[in-house]
Amino acid sequence: MEWAARILVGLVALIHLYILVLEMFLWRTDRGRAAFGLTEDFARQSATLAANQGLYNGFLAAGLAFGLATGDVSFQIFFLSCVVIAGIYGAATVSRRILFVQATPAVVALALVLLAR
Repeated sequence: MEWAARILVGLVALIHLYILVLEMFLWRTDRGRAAFGLTEDFARQSATLAANQGLYNGFLAAGLAFGLATGDVSFQIFFLSCVVIAGIYGAATVSRRILFVQATPAVVALALVLLAR
């Protein structure tokens, strides 16, 4: 159970690292626009805001990675909870897809982390 929890926490961290790359570096590219369904004009106008969002996703990934590297379950629980809350809010305000891409993996990882204690 503990290994499954660690693998899923790592997966959630990687998802957020990928989101960081999309939002900070690929936002105006074809790949970034396709990922978020953006027009070229909107991507250009919102690039600074997207980079800021990407930075926050990087902090989530860093917190989860720190929790894994140190074995600190409280870090894992805290940052997974942040991901779940952000995913629910994003699903309610931006796109339901966020619920499946961000929140669901975090909920499963959080459940496994708690069960492995």
